[in-house]
Amino acid sequence: MPANDELQSPSSEMVLLTPNLETAPSIIANTTPASTNKDPQREGSAESNSSRVVMKKQLGLLEGVAIILGIIFGSGIFVSPKGVIREVESVGTSLIIWILCGLLSMIGALCYAELGTAIPKSGGDYAYIYEAYGSLPAFLYLWDAMMIFVPTTNAIMGLTFASYVLQPFFDEACDIPKVALQLLAAVTICFLTYLNSYYMKLTTKMQNIIMFTKIAALVLIIIVGLVWMCMGNLENFKQPFENTETDPGKLSVAFYSGIFSYAGWNYLNFMTEELRDPYRNLPRAIYISLPLVTGIYVLANMAYLAVLSPPEMIASNAIAVTFGNKIMGGFAFIIPIMVAISAFGGLSVHIMTSSRMCFVGARNGHMPAILSHISMKSYTPLPSLAFLCLLSIVMLVVSDVYVLITYASIVESFFIMLSVSAVLYFRYSRPTMERPIKVSLWIPAVFVVVCAFLVVVPIYVAPYEVGMGVLITLIGIPFYYVGVVWQNKPKWVQHGIDSMTFTCQKLFMSAKEQKQE
Repeated sequence: MPANDELQSPSSEMVLLTPNLETAPSIIANTTPASTNKDPQREGSAESNSSRVVMKKQLGLLEGVAIILGIIFGSGIFVSPKGVIREVESVGTSLIIWILCGLLSMIGALCYAELGTAIPKSGGDYAYIYEAYGSLPAFLYLWDAMMIFVPTTNAIMGLTFASYVLQPFFDEACDIPKVALQLLAAVTICFLTYLNSYYMKLTTKMQNIIMFTKIAALVLIIIVGLVWMCMGNLENFKQPFENTETDPGKLSVAFYSGIFSYAGWNYLNFMTEELRDPYRNLPRAIYISLPLVTGIYVLANMAYLAVLSPPEMIASNAIAVTFGNKIMGGFAFIIPIMVAISAFGGLSVHIMTSSRMCFVGARNGHMPAILSHISMKSYTPLPSLAFLCLLSIVMLVVSDVYVLITYASIVESFFIMLSVSAVLYFRYSRPTMERPIKVSLWIPAVFVVVCAFLVVVPIYVAPYEVGMGVLITLIGIPFYYVGVVWQNKPKWVQHGIDSMTFTCQKLFMSAKEQKQE
């Protein structure tokens, strides 16, 4: 690259670095006009505050709550609460499972409040595993997340949204063409990636609106269910514990289904560095969101169970729609619209938060260097967003995307357990560590024990799925040693990496993060 080939930007001073920071020259574009009337000290302060290429703190308490609720209130509670009732086979036990899953999520969230304030870094589980247990475990979590968890979840959310948007255009007896679903899902993923890349403020405002829309939809279901019960329709609750399943394997699978519906309570920790006053807003957002989610989930399931019998719930592929068709008459059309909005909002939040984990991983040298760059225009991790968008679109054409996420779910539970165990590890290894929030030791201990049970039991219930999840994880080890440990790569390899990084840097108009000195 010629020395005078510079990237211009409107900021006062941008330093763009190639990935080989030790040897590669910096390329500087200085566009600040000379001025003799300004106070140099004030000017330097202004530059450090507004012109540095860093992630901006754009999220307050409301946005934090919207992120947590946005990812938890995806399409799950509207589509598939049947996973619990199918395994336990009784109304009363089903509701108890939902309550216990909410309590476990709240216990886990308290642990993440301590971790997030003691280690105020973006990246969530990846950052905590890296800090506690080192490079390899953190890389393997990142490997599973970037290759399986994130893109498959994006693909499934996109397909769910597409199916609810396209369904009104087809007769009930006619299946929606698979290509149409894939195309609309791909367009949706690309559109939301674009919004999250260039219009962060607009995206957060949209999340706030969608959050209230989702809550309104669930409150509507709850009210309709309560009215139905007040009219004397209590047949499904007369013998709530009849035929209760007692097999530990099935109970653990039911617990998994419930926990999956609560998934996402730890996603705000992925964006800690973008929270204003994270020491206050992170725990407050968690304390507000989780009790609200638990209450709404239990009441919504009571409403479902009041209107639909367990066999009807098990037979339904979209419980909220079946619920609406049975009891809401001409207003049943509202439910599919609400489900589509929820899937759309959940997908947007998932794209936004997961890109920060990719960004932090690249910053630590566990991903290609370009993924640690930030857009000089919007101050978002644009390369990471684009990378995950590409992977998600690839997953749309993979026929067994649901199977992949099944394989990886057990591994994800193990890594969440590992993250929470870091609370206990830090209490032992770093007793003097600054902890703005300090939970009682029994809280992480209970969470780790329950998670250990949920990790061990499926080994004999579904050994093949567990084995495949472990295999996918172990495949990441060779990539770790080649990509991370092997530093003395041949010059032609390093030159190729540097050239590709610099080309992408120009394409995305991105720069390496500039730390405050």
